[in-house]
Amino acid sequence: MKRNNAGASDIRRKLRGVWATLLLDVNEDGSPRMASIDEQLQALAHAGVDGVYAHGTAGEFHLLTDPMFESISIRFSENARALGLPFQIGASHPLPRQALERVAFASELRPLAIQVTLPDWTAIDTATASRFLAGCADAAGDIPLVLYNPPHARTVLDADALVRLCDAVPTLAGLKCGGGNGEWYRRMEAVLARIAVFIPGHAYASGVLAGAHGSCSNMACLDPAAAVVWARQTETDPGAARDLERRVAAFMDDAIAPILNAGWQGFVCDKAMAAAGGWTRISARLLWPHEGVDGATIERIRLSAARHIPEFARNVDAREFT
Repeated sequence: MKRNNAGASDIRRKLRGVWATLLLDVNEDGSPRMASIDEQLQALAHAGVDGVYAHGTAGEFHLLTDPMFESISIRFSENARALGLPFQIGASHPLPRQALERVAFASELRPLAIQVTLPDWTAIDTATASRFLAGCADAAGDIPLVLYNPPHARTVLDADALVRLCDAVPTLAGLKCGGGNGEWYRRMEAVLARIAVFIPGHAYASGVLAGAHGSCSNMACLDPAAAVVWARQTETDPGAARDLERRVAAFMDDAIAPILNAGWQGFVCDKAMAAAGGWTRISARLLWPHEGVDGATIERIRLSAARHIPEFARNVDAREFT
């Protein structure tokens, strides 16, 4: 199938800023509450996020049945389009052939881009990653790809491997990754020049000022409007934005690190942050077989945010911090 490389170049320019994840509000019977999709997207559009995406780790893609994946994707895409929100659909699956099926389905919904992960049962080499992404590109048709390559992936690609993938798969438009320190950004210069690189939301200011293009934002889970204001502040007042990032780090150390250290996974924390943030109706409940944190933990997150980062704890429609 012919790939639209010019389209991928255009998409790279649109992959910027704060992108917020769709979260699943899970009913007591274990099913997703579908009306929550509409509610979240309306709130995210009002907050002014640059785009939205479905089926990342926080969206529990790894726990979905195929019918769940399809019904959520359809409702998500219809609502995002109606609200004028740019959107990506995650078509990730730990198994490569099933991933191609999800990519093909997602392409029919015409997202801005499709997110994919590498096959994850065993580590793979760069040549195998290239073949897999080429297969995803064929299944996606003219829809560009964003590679989701988080630190917990079985195969984490370095800068040299990413450059080779950019050469091999021209419709690769973006990378969603864990970011790094100044040396990491230096090594990533060639990648940053070719595709949009997205980092975690809690490192937004330092990351964007170092060359990243935006974030798939865990901080938008806590308060999307505040995440947007922080992103604008990074452009207009970098010093203040860096100061806020230091306080965000203190919040993460105080409220989130203890949850991780107790053995919970990051996506559990993202859902808990949304429950604590109060910007949408959502519980900390997760899809089977996982369980979320308790109410006392959510309250500790809320109190920690109020103490360290009150900008993210007031749930207001603010366009600037005062």
